Amino acid sequence: MTTSNTDNSSHDNGSNGSNGNGTGDIDPAVRADLDRLRESIDNIDAAVVHMLAERFKCTQQVGHLKAAHQLPPADPSREAQQIARLRRLAENANLDPAFAEKLLNFIIAEVIRHHERIAEGANSRE
Repeated sequence: MTTSNTDNSSHDNGSNGSNGNGTGDIDPAVRADLDRLRESIDNIDAAVVHMLAERFKCTQQVGHLKAAHQLPPADPSREAQQIARLRRLAENANLDPAFAEKLLNFIIAEVIRHHERIAEGANSRE
């Protein structure tokens, strides 16, 4: 799986006629293949969202634990370990490690923001 191939299914209205997106008339067999693949993509996207929600539930608990023990919201050592681990996983999965790192950095930034907010709430209650 590579990140250079993107699916524009959200821009496709699903018609078989000319719809202004350059697809023109599509052979019914090709349309069936596209629909099948896009259904798989939609299912994977849903799974990714649910997995991220579960991940954030866990990181929220970490944030509360850190706040309760006056630990800093960010843990650069842990973050570096996670980035290295995710890069290895990406390589093994034939996914661009740089993309995986960018994704994890985005997630980490959001987690730190949550942890800071949790810490501020804990400090205001003291």
